[in-house]
Amino acid sequence: MRITRIAAAAGGIAIASALVLSGCASDNGDGNTGDGPSTGIVTVQNNEPERPLIPADTNEVGGGLALQNLFAGLVYYEADGSMALDQAESIESDDNQTWTIKVKEGQKFTDGTDVTAESFVKAWQYAASNPEFLNQWWFANIEGYSAEGGEDTLALEIVDDYTFTVKLAAPQSDFPLSLGYTVYFPLPESFYDDPKAFGESPVGNGPYKLDEWIHDERIKLVPNEDYDGPRKAQNGGVDLVAYATQDAAYADLISDNLDVIQQVPGSQLTSYKDDLGDRAVDQAAAIFQSFTIQYGMEHFGNDEEGKLRRAAISQAINREEITQVIFQGTRTPAVDWTSPVIAGWSDDLAGSDVLRYNPDKAKELWAEADKISPWSGQFGIAYNADGDHQAWVDATANSIKNVLGIDAVGVPYPDFAGLRTEVNNRTIKSAFRTGWQFDYPGAYNILGALYLTGSGSNDADYSNPEYDELVKAGATADTIEDANADFAKAQEILNQDLPAIPLWYGAVNAGYSTLVDNVEYGWDSWPLVYKITKD
Repeated sequence: MRITRIAAAAGGIAIASALVLSGCASDNGDGNTGDGPSTGIVTVQNNEPERPLIPADTNEVGGGLALQNLFAGLVYYEADGSMALDQAESIESDDNQTWTIKVKEGQKFTDGTDVTAESFVKAWQYAASNPEFLNQWWFANIEGYSAEGGEDTLALEIVDDYTFTVKLAAPQSDFPLSLGYTVYFPLPESFYDDPKAFGESPVGNGPYKLDEWIHDERIKLVPNEDYDGPRKAQNGGVDLVAYATQDAAYADLISDNLDVIQQVPGSQLTSYKDDLGDRAVDQAAAIFQSFTIQYGMEHFGNDEEGKLRRAAISQAINREEITQVIFQGTRTPAVDWTSPVIAGWSDDLAGSDVLRYNPDKAKELWAEADKISPWSGQFGIAYNADGDHQAWVDATANSIKNVLGIDAVGVPYPDFAGLRTEVNNRTIKSAFRTGWQFDYPGAYNILGALYLTGSGSNDADYSNPEYDELVKAGATADTIEDANADFAKAQEILNQDLPAIPLWYGAVNAGYSTLVDNVEYGWDSWPLVYKITKD
């Protein structure tokens, strides 16, 4: 799909046409129906953010949900994955390489300062200059980018107070589509005075503003009266509540002590629809689940032994049985590296047999690897215990153990932040659960973020020049069809190298209390909290 001009009059642009929603909105007849904002405080289950709330340094869902509501980007995504303008008046290009962006006048940050072209340009330049930011690599498609950083290197030019241009390193037809991601949010001048303090108490321009962040308990958001965009808050505020376990969150939901849950625990998948009735949600979402084995792990390096063992591990996992028994059929075994709700998904990629259960082949490959270097030790899969992962991790480890005859176990970490700290510091000693909730509805999002050389979310430190070339070619293709053809070839390389072990595609199996109405979950599984009403 070629995107050359997007202006305010254009409305939404549908991207994820394969997305099917069911049970995603409500009107119980006893609450606000959307004719005007309600006044109740909506409580939403969330995770404690891994890092300070800085847009360019957040790449996980706990902080992401907070940032999506504290800030407003140039564009945003509707529930069905369609894109529409927020802070942008227009985004235009004649060649898909040099883009002219006009910012709407009159928009303000919650400290009263104006949102201008400089608010975006300065934020992007700052993020690109800081290699320690997890999302610095997102600016690699802009001319002048350097992985080593450097002040004001990006080819960004301020034309006037509300207009700026972006020159990309190469044409990119879906560039506007990506601009709803958090890394592209603007920043006020107060950020640069004390970035550390800002991360604890961010000043945004979105539908909500921060009231209080009580660490490991909740993030309290209140409506931003000065926000004049399309996502105006329809409630009196939102509390993002951190829970130690999914079961605790579900218990609170059932008793109306929690309004919105992002995912019901596995133990309740057989009963939650009976418990919640028409308040139960079951819909497809752009979520990819896997576990990753870093190349520094003994026996799993970037060599012949490592490739044999990765393929053996993958084919020793009975994905079909696990998704049926543990997830009650609410997950679908992965056959590619994206998601069925993303354009370009394919179930017939060359080499995808490595993602299917084949115990005989797994044993054969493991034996070949043993001839190179005999196996010793334990194969662990680390997971965060606060995320309801134990059942599937234990089932996956048992499948590997039963097929290969090795000691395979789950390795619990108390919380997500603790697990990710060791992953990011490269101090973890085992494989570890990974997953991807798409930031925008395009295949490049996951293929670039997780597996391109040097990308900030490349947990395996994977690097393959042939893969990089294909992904970059897809990113700069003239049409979505040409792009997806390149992305398919790139995924065939992933099937050979297995920097991660794909498991299954996620879904939203969730629900809400009797106290709220107009609850809707998006294409990426997040609840659209600004739409929720509560009297």
